[in-house]
Amino acid sequence: MTMALSQQIKSEVIKKFQTSEGDTGSPEVQIALITERIRQLTEHFKVHAKDHHSRRGLLMLVSQRRRLLDYLRSRDVGRYRSLIGSLGIRK
Repeated sequence: MTMALSQQIKSEVIKKFQTSEGDTGSPEVQIALITERIRQLTEHFKVHAKDHHSRRGLLMLVSQRRRLLDYLRSRDVGRYRSLIGSLGIRK
């Protein structure tokens, strides 16, 4: 298993969450990509429980996603609610 997202998974996530054609930088896309990476790392830790170096990276990703979610919530609550609903993030 690779630590980075594969190009195929990345393009599928971008296509699903982009707000317009060619959109790769909107908060929705960024949060979706980070969420996919967090899910991969969570699976990684089920096998490699003592991998503390990667766990630090996971915590950094979770913090970055939290900041982006807070930004999106402050800008547009409707987009925020639909995004956490579609990603299955509880908050």
